[in-house]
Amino acid sequence: MDAIDRELLRLLQADVTLPIAELAQRVNLSQTPCWKRVQRLKETGVIRAQVALCDARKLGVGTTVFVAVRTDQHTEKWAQRFTQVVCDMPEVVEVYRMSGDIDYLLRVAVTGIEDYDRVYKQLIKAVPLSDVSASFAMEQIKYSTALPVRDDANAG
Repeated sequence: MDAIDRELLRLLQADVTLPIAELAQRVNLSQTPCWKRVQRLKETGVIRAQVALCDARKLGVGTTVFVAVRTDQHTEKWAQRFTQVVCDMPEVVEVYRMSGDIDYLLRVAVTGIEDYDRVYKQLIKAVPLSDVSASFAMEQIKYSTALPVRDDANAG
């Protein structure tokens, strides 16, 4: 990836709807080579998807809950079942397997406490857990889907 590819990624992460003509102008290329670069970034998986980012409040799911999950079962079968369960729950928007005291960290988007309680009950019914701890976000200070695009040689 060269400097032009990195600039294309910065621009597209800010606004994927930019016309190819404008992208090309901003990176000092003609349209065809610019389009080919964007296609290569897609084909190689650097650009994984192009999506619409929705406003959680306007969709009625403006309460964010971070859920720390611990389990005493560390088998492949349990992990597969847990993964299936959380992936099938639309309210669970992110899941991370963690190091340290917490086994999994979930980010859940719900309407409020009652809605979270419904999700919690669905989760504990579906898969055995040893501890579930929820923290409700009071304020979102920063939110970005844009990843840092580094200029140094270690960025790949």
